[in-house]
Amino acid sequence: MTTAEIPGKRSASRGAGPSPAKKTARRGPPEKPKTFLARVFGRFKWPRKLRVTREGRYFLLITVCVGFGAFNTGNNLLYLLFGMFLSLILVSGVMSELSLRHLTVVRRLPPRAQVGRAHLVEIEVYNHKRQVPSYAIEVEDLRAGQPADKRCFFLKISPRSAQVAAYRRTPARRGHDWHVGFRLATRFPFGLFEKSREVDCQGDLVIYPAVDRVKLPPDDAGDRMGGVVTLGRGTGDETAGVRVMRDGDDPRDIFWRKSAQADQLIVRERVREVRREVTFVIESRYRGEKPPEDFNARFERRIREVASRSVAHLKRGDSVIVRTTAGERAATVPARGADPLLRFLALLEATPFEDADSSKPGDPARKVGAAAE
Repeated sequence: MTTAEIPGKRSASRGAGPSPAKKTARRGPPEKPKTFLARVFGRFKWPRKLRVTREGRYFLLITVCVGFGAFNTGNNLLYLLFGMFLSLILVSGVMSELSLRHLTVVRRLPPRAQVGRAHLVEIEVYNHKRQVPSYAIEVEDLRAGQPADKRCFFLKISPRSAQVAAYRRTPARRGHDWHVGFRLATRFPFGLFEKSREVDCQGDLVIYPAVDRVKLPPDDAGDRMGGVVTLGRGTGDETAGVRVMRDGDDPRDIFWRKSAQADQLIVRERVREVRREVTFVIESRYRGEKPPEDFNARFERRIREVASRSVAHLKRGDSVIVRTTAGERAATVPARGADPLLRFLALLEATPFEDADSSKPGDPARKVGAAAE
């Protein structure tokens, strides 16, 4: 849960949360030096942004025409009408400012999200003002590197109370979804101007890769599998056989019906189940400064395939290991679920070869890549 505030209240969680990872980019041509005025105005950030609506443009045009006529003719009625129009503009600015002040915004992200599946993001706005309500508040959730297309509208937020709304979003790609802040806007009271303010509020949601339905055959060989289901003496639930009781055996394993027939204590031998282990290998290395387009397409298809098959194997009771040719590894068992594996696949990125001859014959990464082939 992340929070952000409008001036008037200090946020306890300001600055908390992860920040987007820095990506190393190739340097381009040197930038043109900025002028003194550009540097000064670039550092200054306006506390509010004002945009004139379509109705506001008509209103301003009529106001200018009435004022021009009043100054040219000296008609008192035109002066009175011109003053009323200016008063409406002034009242609009004051009331919209009152609506935007002393608001706290809270974002509640789901614990997990997946490509192609819709999830809900809750937005809660709390009004700290004692007597003045806030009207027509529009909250826009801002994400890094993505267009702001998700908004929540609050018609009225009473004093010292909160309103909750939610929007639905369907991710299109896996990885980190960085939320950087909010844009709060209002057109209250006359809809002539839209006053807005951006508030910093960091948030991070990991988008898991898409998982398709996979029907595994009874003896699916997979890419590389080690271990099969075997039966032997152990502490399982099923019975493998019976034998005469010896010193050190658990009395709870005594088979009383057989013991009564044989006039000696007979115990059950339990089944020991060995879980199947499934290993998938992902080719995550590419040659060159940047990965080719066909490599990116294959890489994403492979991640989706591995995620789908891993979930299917976990549902069947198999343990799953995922390895990459770069040496990265993740493993999980049915008791832990698929979350560790899906998170690993969601954050997996392709890496370039540092050197064509860097991998030695005994390098584990080379062995994994050879096994994949």
